[in-house]
Amino acid sequence: MTRRLLFSYLSLAALVLLCLEVPLGFVYSRGERERVVGLARDEAESVSAYAALSVAAGRAERDLPGRAVHCAARVGGKVVIVDASGTLLATSHPLTGQAVRALPTRPGIAAALRGTPTVDVRTSTIGGVEYLSVAAPVGEGARGAVWLTVPTRTVHERVHHVWLLLALGGLGVLAAVTLVGFGIARWTGRPIRELERATHALADGGCAEPVTITKGPPEVRRLAAAFNRTAARLAHLLDSQHAFAGEASHQLKTPLAALRLRLENLEPNVSARGQGSLAAAVTETDRLSRMVEGLLAMARLEEDAVTPGPVDVGAVCAERHRTWGALFEQQGVALVLFAGSVGPVLAVPGAVEQILDNLLSNALRASPSGSTVTIELRLLVPARRALRDSRPCWVDLHVTDEGPGMTPDQRHRAFDRFWRAPGAPKGGTGLGLSLVQRLAHASGGEARLQAAATGGLDAVVRLPSADPSAGGHPAVIDLIGLIARAPEPTTAAAQPRHNLSMTRQPRVPEGGNPRP
Repeated sequence: MTRRLLFSYLSLAALVLLCLEVPLGFVYSRGERERVVGLARDEAESVSAYAALSVAAGRAERDLPGRAVHCAARVGGKVVIVDASGTLLATSHPLTGQAVRALPTRPGIAAALRGTPTVDVRTSTIGGVEYLSVAAPVGEGARGAVWLTVPTRTVHERVHHVWLLLALGGLGVLAAVTLVGFGIARWTGRPIRELERATHALADGGCAEPVTITKGPPEVRRLAAAFNRTAARLAHLLDSQHAFAGEASHQLKTPLAALRLRLENLEPNVSARGQGSLAAAVTETDRLSRMVEGLLAMARLEEDAVTPGPVDVGAVCAERHRTWGALFEQQGVALVLFAGSVGPVLAVPGAVEQILDNLLSNALRASPSGSTVTIELRLLVPARRALRDSRPCWVDLHVTDEGPGMTPDQRHRAFDRFWRAPGAPKGGTGLGLSLVQRLAHASGGEARLQAAATGGLDAVVRLPSADPSAGGHPAVIDLIGLIARAPEPTTAAAQPRHNLSMTRQPRVPEGGNPRP
């Protein structure tokens, strides 16, 4: 901001100087030329009057040469005096014979010999030097002529000197404006810089200290006061949200767990006809618990400004493949993993695990028995990527099923909160894909759904690569198929826990519907 203000001050000052000094320079240059011409005219008329007296007294040959030399020395030019026939009477400088013979044909001398009362002023070039030429008649009867030439170099030097003085004066004014403008710009921009630092601190998730600004323009002081109110209001809202997330997580989970336990304890006392309703109540209780956990996970995700870091996505995929393999086998669905040397990706802590858990849970619910769910990693390198190109590489995580799939409109709406496709299997909350999308965006990537070649759904999560040498890898990667249709079951004690997790270890109830 300081540079912009200083540039504005200098531009305005330079514009004012140009509007003042350029016309002044032209006016002075024209006045200097007119002054030199006037002096030349006066000198020519003075020599003409003296020559007329000398010719009338018969002392022309004795008096005129000295007068011509004296006049030429005074004006810094040359003086030539001729009689009525054009014969040379006196000169201040030597002339060749050809120049002497050409004197009567000179336009100025010829006009003066005709008795023209006006002075003929011409600019001519003699010997490669530009001269100002003035001719005047001698006496009333044109008894001769005086031809005076003054080199214009003197005039140009004086004009250039004036322009140089104006330029130096302008530079001095600009230097003064720079010093004064820099002080004003710093005084004006200091409150803005303090507000900028406070805003960055607030945007980075820190606690913005109140900005105390007692100097600066009134508009900036009012802006600082508004910022302090906004920061205090935002801090209050964040504290309230944090308190709600913490209290709700504690206050809601305990009653839901107690409710489910009481429903399970009722099972021996419920008749066979009521067992279906009891199982439905237990299922809805689990669904409500998962919904609460999903909402709290989203609240924590929106609250925490987590910085993405390197994550070994291949290792995470292998670990989640082992964790979910037993459940997929129990449902008669094959879980296939294709992983390659894609390198690490940038993601918020726990995001990749949470994304895989939600996508695999949805794929398992939608997959019929005997079908296959595929986890695949692909490294995308920009086309024609130079060695020093700054364009990033991406890693695509695909989870593909062979279920009924979705229409384009349903795939567009699938990331909305609480939205579920018509005819979707029971047990879902409509929050899984919404959380997947938010986790992908928080990691600097994106999530989308597309139709799979097998007729099902292909869920794609694109994450930025964290490997700086990924540009040297080929765009097509050799994939290693790890097909495990009967992996060893994983105990509950070995299951990982994640800060942003909303999906617990999947369990299969008696009805066959998975409850992740």
